[in-house]
Amino acid sequence: MPYIAGTLLAVLSGFATAAVLPTERADSMYHSYSGGGITIDGPSLLVRKNIGNSVSVSANYYVDMISGASVDVEATASPYSEQRDEYSLGADYLVDQATLSLGYTNSSENDYEANTYSFGISQGFFGDLSTLGLKVSYGSDDVYRNGDDSFAEQAEHRRYALSWNQILTQKLIAEVSVETVADEGYLNNPYRSVRYLDPFSGNGFSYQPELYPTTRNSDALAVRGKYRLPYRAAVKGEYRYYADSWGVRADNIEFLYTHPLEEKDQWILEGKLRFYQQTGADFYSDLFPYLNATSFRARDKELSDYSSASIGFGVSYLLPDRWSLLDRRNTVNLHWDYMLFDYDNFRDVTVHGGENTVLAGEEPTYSFGANVVRLYWSVWL
Repeated sequence: MPYIAGTLLAVLSGFATAAVLPTERADSMYHSYSGGGITIDGPSLLVRKNIGNSVSVSANYYVDMISGASVDVEATASPYSEQRDEYSLGADYLVDQATLSLGYTNSSENDYEANTYSFGISQGFFGDLSTLGLKVSYGSDDVYRNGDDSFAEQAEHRRYALSWNQILTQKLIAEVSVETVADEGYLNNPYRSVRYLDPFSGNGFSYQPELYPTTRNSDALAVRGKYRLPYRAAVKGEYRYYADSWGVRADNIEFLYTHPLEEKDQWILEGKLRFYQQTGADFYSDLFPYLNATSFRARDKELSDYSSASIGFGVSYLLPDRWSLLDRRNTVNLHWDYMLFDYDNFRDVTVHGGENTVLAGEEPTYSFGANVVRLYWSVWL
């Protein structure tokens, strides 16, 4: 499943529509995540512009500045800092009742380089009451390890998604989507380790590198709905089920409530709830019985049995004309989420040390909370 940084900015996605170009706009955003010993923050810039009546182009620059050390890094390494830069280009082409989309994304770190290419098509039917969408993408990653010039691995990712969007009534929209992903190559983290029982170690255990399978196939099914309430507010809901060839099974439920305070929508409030639960990978263990106990092994807490819950609030303010840039519609938006993670079979090994005599495998299970903040300025072009 997506790692924590992937969940930071997760919001209910908009529903697909055919025969309409995306809105022209420019966004500047600052995002921040703090939790579990890790701080991630940085800026993002997005510009989307239409060319004529049938073409829309977009460009996005996104930065993650990461510092600190998670609980598993604390056990085996020192705190670190790094920066990830991401560049994205996109284009949409409108043809009658269909929209064709192309995209390219490059993500770069000092030890990781990822390139992703995507193509999508959405087609409206029955007067655009129904929309069928198809999206495919291909990603190619180069994986390195700091301090080891001889280490170089690769991974490939193929993603296929199909969605059906239906306007059921004047107030209700529903969507069903399915997605399948095929990953191949080097899929584990070159810095992570697993622990195993070792009676000759002072703590009762030692470490060895993780070892993952070189393939992973996953499938997801999602059902979404959006309903307009009588007093101009709206509520969204989503259920998503995920399963993969590593044995991970997950359920995700989200609710989003949007409430304009005035007729001109100068103030818009949002509230969000999210619940997530998963079973761990077949080859995951917090503590293996001995060295090389299994063919594959993992101790990444994101592959363990765990659950999370989050609550979020947001506010959007439409600036008066005298404060607006470029004499256009301007909004200032602030969103805050609090996320709580509770791991069922991942234990906190940092309790060892000093006079602490906790036995290996009897450490307390790990849990932590995190805060996510997004502040951005939008200008409708």
